[in-house]
Amino acid sequence: MIFLKFLTHFLLILSLGFYLITTLQWFSYKFERVFFHFTKPLWHLIFLFIPIVCYFGLRLINENLFFIYFYIILLPSLIIWHKKLDKKLVFTSRVKRFFLILILTTLFLDIILFKKAFVLPVFAPLFISFFISFCFEKLNAKIYMQKAQKKLESMPNLTIIQITASYGKTSIKNFLYQILNEKFNCYKTPRSVNTLMGLVKDINENLNTDVQIYIAEAGARKNGDIDAITKFLKPQIVIVGEIGSQHIEYFKSIDNIRKTKLEALNSERLKKAFLHSSTLKKDDDKIVIYDEYLQNIKANLDGVSFEMKFDESYKFHAPILGIFNASNLAVCICVAKFLGLKIDEIKLKISNLKSVEHRLQIVSKTPKFIIDDGFNGNFEGMSASYELVREYDGNKVIVTPGIVEATKQMNENLAKIINEIFDLIIVTGELNAKIFSEICDKNKLFILKDKNDLIKTLSEKTKAGDLILFSNDAPSFI
Repeated sequence: MIFLKFLTHFLLILSLGFYLITTLQWFSYKFERVFFHFTKPLWHLIFLFIPIVCYFGLRLINENLFFIYFYIILLPSLIIWHKKLDKKLVFTSRVKRFFLILILTTLFLDIILFKKAFVLPVFAPLFISFFISFCFEKLNAKIYMQKAQKKLESMPNLTIIQITASYGKTSIKNFLYQILNEKFNCYKTPRSVNTLMGLVKDINENLNTDVQIYIAEAGARKNGDIDAITKFLKPQIVIVGEIGSQHIEYFKSIDNIRKTKLEALNSERLKKAFLHSSTLKKDDDKIVIYDEYLQNIKANLDGVSFEMKFDESYKFHAPILGIFNASNLAVCICVAKFLGLKIDEIKLKISNLKSVEHRLQIVSKTPKFIIDDGFNGNFEGMSASYELVREYDGNKVIVTPGIVEATKQMNENLAKIINEIFDLIIVTGELNAKIFSEICDKNKLFILKDKNDLIKTLSEKTKAGDLILFSNDAPSFI
């Protein structure tokens, strides 16, 4: 019985630690976001609060009751929960260090208190382990950042292009890389890496010293985030794309979002800034409002066409879907022109661009027309993609969770557009299910609670010739 008490306490601490570190990894190890911006509070209740209450409560009644609860209910539930996640815990070096600290701390406290305490501590090993882990990671991050800074300083001829926006950052980054890469030795941040420590890690591990242009994406969740990245990178060229309400729950207002994005202008080495008109800035010696050069935009399922008016009007066509991509391409054209590329060179590059993965990417045209727009998560971009497929001659199907980190009104407006255009609406997850249920036609609405059933659902409800649009994607923890 004594051994069982010891083992159960040890496994309980590991279980709580496993759940917490998994959720923290999703939210960049920010406790505030895990506890105050979490969209699945029921998970906290099941895997955190109830286990702690039962540990103290059931033991007062009968110690065996907790053993039964832990081994028959909690532990199997946690295993099944993690198995079903589409974004499982990644055992990075940081996570491995945390578990080592947690194991050693728990064992140390248990040995000390083993015969002295009726109930072994729960909060103490978790608190101590997270405190030690976070202190170590902070020190490690400082050392790692200094290493990256020295690497950048050793590359005096490196041009850094920093891109930030409410949406479109990754598309701009990928388009610009394709346009510049043949003339310059370019490197871009991978995937959606856009945090300060993500950039630090990328520079230390992936940036070669012979690179001429480093294209870096910069994201933010609070005031000061862009400023910190800007002071670290010291970019010579800055792009501030369209400002909108993405992540407004963190910033509280569009004005706060705008101020944060414009922190990119604080670079001490700034030569030129290319800004969207939504920044409310004006042209000057260093600032170019790039979308003011944009004219005559047309978009269909073959791509997007537009004109740019410099000394004269120049026509461009890109095999990229989405009318909003004209603005993303416009800033790339302005930057490429600033860096010395001729208009004819840029036009050729634009005409041969490849779609950014998961952003209005045509996956197939037959037997079903499948478009993957899984990384498009804002109202403007999503609604524009719906207009793109409105005239498709066939059954139109959408798979979406709605908009994440947005207001109720925005999701209501989106649901109205979706209900007007699509013949079958598959809503994934519970986040916005109620909104869609209240607005969309019940005959064409299907709420999919488990995304593991998506392939089966599509095979049953769609046929050859249907257009299927995957609009936004949210991991199961959203």
